[in-house]
Amino acid sequence: MKIENVKFNEDGLVPAIVQDAVSKEVLTLAYMNEESLKKSVETKETWFFSRSRQELWHKGATSGNTQRIVAMTYDCDADSIVVKVNPNGPACHTGAYSCFNENLLEDESASPQSGRFDIINELESVIAKREAEMPEGAYTTYLFDKGVDKILKKVGEEAGEVIIAAKNRDHEELKWEVADLFYHVLVLLREQKLPLDDVLAVLKERHSK
Repeated sequence: MKIENVKFNEDGLVPAIVQDAVSKEVLTLAYMNEESLKKSVETKETWFFSRSRQELWHKGATSGNTQRIVAMTYDCDADSIVVKVNPNGPACHTGAYSCFNENLLEDESASPQSGRFDIINELESVIAKREAEMPEGAYTTYLFDKGVDKILKKVGEEAGEVIIAAKNRDHEELKWEVADLFYHVLVLLREQKLPLDDVLAVLKERHSK
């Protein structure tokens, strides 16, 4: 990314869309001037320009909710930027994982884009939100709080239970155990900051051979 190619508006700003590099959720929309863009590139953490305060601000400087930059790209007109990050906590000042939480469509489940694997996308998003917000009492919060060893233990346990259910030819038990395994694997991928898309890309590559 060449900073000199970016086109700033008449106020010297460019919109920056911040996206979770793992879950692909859009976290926030902010603005950068040339200085904050340079700082973002140099430090690999997000810096923005506050239009209300008319000053630079480093995301997470006071809250600790920093955003580690994975990639930055600009669009075909070079007048907007997408910043892919690994967030260290909520992106929104309200404490929410993302600033985009209000639905405009009355029934999103009626979308023609819905499909049989939508629940995987939804679950991946929920797990990302749990890691960022760490709501008290949530099982996913408990797993992230205990760390990778606990998560790995659960993945191993669930894999063993899948084997037992399959050996017993018990479809009812098997579907529940596979669901548990899928969930814990998604938690592990989130903890490792490995996008599910990368795993799917491996499957696609193998299939094409």
